[in-house]
Amino acid sequence: MLKKGNKLYSILTGNCPKCHLESMYLESNPYIIKKIFKMHDRCSKCNTKYKMEPSFFFGAMYVSYAIGVAICIAIFLLVYLLLESSLLNTLFIICLVLFVFIPLNFRLSRNIWINFFINYDPQAAKN
Repeated sequence: MLKKGNKLYSILTGNCPKCHLESMYLESNPYIIKKIFKMHDRCSKCNTKYKMEPSFFFGAMYVSYAIGVAICIAIFLLVYLLLESSLLNTLFIICLVLFVFIPLNFRLSRNIWINFFINYDPQAAKN
């Protein structure tokens, strides 16, 4: 079970990495594409600034790439090796899955990236 105070909690929920009390995003559903990039500037509970510097989240592209590669490998192993599908069908399924998971990958990579730099603070969670 995920509990507050765990980085994995902040990464999977998209909550503030410092206090875990509030979502970093204006819209919690990543599939509302018009609002996928919209984030609060600061946490209203602990005042943590999310965009620490201009272009801070460009680093999340590297995380997104790693997530995409992991998804490709997992789908390839599942579809091509276990289900013994053709290589062309496997490629099509990989592309389809990557396309469907673009919004989740985007949010997850941002969550992972910011959690590299900000740690949970129990004192911030009490305020």
